[in-house]
Amino acid sequence: MSTKTPQQAASAVERHGGTTMSKPLPLSKGALAVGILMIVLFAAVIVLVVLSVFGAVPEGLKDVLRGSWIVTSNTNVQKFGLMFLAMGMFVAVMSVLLFMVDSRKRVPNWTVVLAFLGPTVIMLTLGLIYPMGNTLIQSLAGRTPWTDPERREWVGFENFSTLLTQSEFQIVLRNTLFWMILVPLVSLGLGLIYAVLVDRTRGEAVSKGLIFLPMAISMVASSIIWKFVYEYRDVSQNQIGLANQVLVWLGLEPYNFIVNAPPNTFFLIVVMIWIQTGFAMTVLSAAIKAIPDDIIEAARLDGVTGFGMFRYVTVPSIRPAILVVWVTITMTTLKAFDIVRTMTGGNFQTSVVANEFYTQSFVQFNFGLGSALAVVLFIIIIPIIIYQVRQLRLSEEIR
Repeated sequence: MSTKTPQQAASAVERHGGTTMSKPLPLSKGALAVGILMIVLFAAVIVLVVLSVFGAVPEGLKDVLRGSWIVTSNTNVQKFGLMFLAMGMFVAVMSVLLFMVDSRKRVPNWTVVLAFLGPTVIMLTLGLIYPMGNTLIQSLAGRTPWTDPERREWVGFENFSTLLTQSEFQIVLRNTLFWMILVPLVSLGLGLIYAVLVDRTRGEAVSKGLIFLPMAISMVASSIIWKFVYEYRDVSQNQIGLANQVLVWLGLEPYNFIVNAPPNTFFLIVVMIWIQTGFAMTVLSAAIKAIPDDIIEAARLDGVTGFGMFRYVTVPSIRPAILVVWVTITMTTLKAFDIVRTMTGGNFQTSVVANEFYTQSFVQFNFGLGSALAVVLFIIIIPIIIYQVRQLRLSEEIR
């Protein structure tokens, strides 16, 4: 049995592509090039965004962007070409990243960081940061887009004053508050009760599937279904709406559920509750099944049964899941657009912030007021996000 000297061992390692402490591998020129390219692209994006904010984009560059088929894809061929271009760019970037990771040459850490974070930062800048800044600036301008230097008019906080003082927008804010309070509260309550009642019972899968089924239907389809449920006809005609037919069977007069305000807002809220209850039930049911059996057995030995088990064991154990469900449903509700747009179009005093934002921006072309509505929606969401982050940190500290 032969032994190798340290020099022979180092030579063997080098022959097999290994590394030694005394002789580092050469720098990967390809990885260095990718890093430099990401720096250039990121700098170009930042410069373009800054120039756009201050309205200083060169006219020649504007003409090139407007005339490019990448920006204005009208025909099916151009749209498919844009799709394949995006797919090709994704494959190219991933191939370069995988090549860098698998490269046997030394790759600088900053190059890897830029290669992975560069595309993400660029897309966040173009798709989130820039639109957010654009919306904030536009909320301080008038009807005309603030990017039009010839016709724009700065109005300051006048748009926000309009939202808070005019009755039609006060109704919109009131409706949004109703949605934000009732939908998460009722959906969470019904989902929790149902999850507890059907837990470990016969036919549990079927029972849960029926409640979860509305989640598989789009909001537009659900709105159409419920629009037929609420369908109203004169007393002299046969009712085709399920709700009014039930009223007729009970000897009552048909009721126009969608038109009569303000109850019509609550009838629209029922649709969202019908959809979100299945989501709440599914998440909470999984959380209930994850409660350790020893905790349940210890509670039973202490004499805890029935409602006491639900109050003192089940609810505290699934508190993080309850928080996640509440925040998720609340944020989904604040963005509720499909139901209102499909069932009433925002008429009959049923509009909410998301629908009114669309109406003001893309129907009446009042971009200043529409942007102000978007900012209001963003301001409403911020406390919810802060509360969620705080509660999740507390939960992690307890663990």
